[in-house]
Amino acid sequence: MKLRGGFTLLEVLIALIITVAAGVLLSTAWSGNLLRVRKATLYDNVAQLLQRKIAEINAANSKKKFSEIHNEDGTFGDEYPQYRWTFTTQKFSLPDLGAVMASQKGGANQMLVTMLTKMREIMSKTILEATVTVYVKVRNKEFPYSVTYYIVDYDDPINIGI
Repeated sequence: MKLRGGFTLLEVLIALIITVAAGVLLSTAWSGNLLRVRKATLYDNVAQLLQRKIAEINAANSKKKFSEIHNEDGTFGDEYPQYRWTFTTQKFSLPDLGAVMASQKGGANQMLVTMLTKMREIMSKTILEATVTVYVKVRNKEFPYSVTYYIVDYDDPINIGI
């Protein structure tokens, strides 16, 4: 009986199983990396669009009084069709620290409470809270990404009233 120089069926099956396992591992790693690249691109686009929109809004509203600044919304055009934005404002609200101080043991110093109340009143008139939100549509779902910042009116004189 002559021996052949080929592979047995068992050897071929083992080699095939090893090759398939390596292929599955590589494809899993590749698809995971592809997903990470897509997410990184999306986050980078959102960050750039938020930064760009904030700069545009600040430039457009730089000389306006708070009463002239209005909520807006829009799209980023054909360049970014799955993205849209909104701009909203609200009065800045500082918590009432006088009430917290009055509830402390021994009560609160009345002068300090008066100063905090006046500071709260001044800050609510001179600071505006603004939020820019970029919405991204991915597979028929919309995801919001927001940045909140504060606009300060440096030109309005402050009446301390002391």
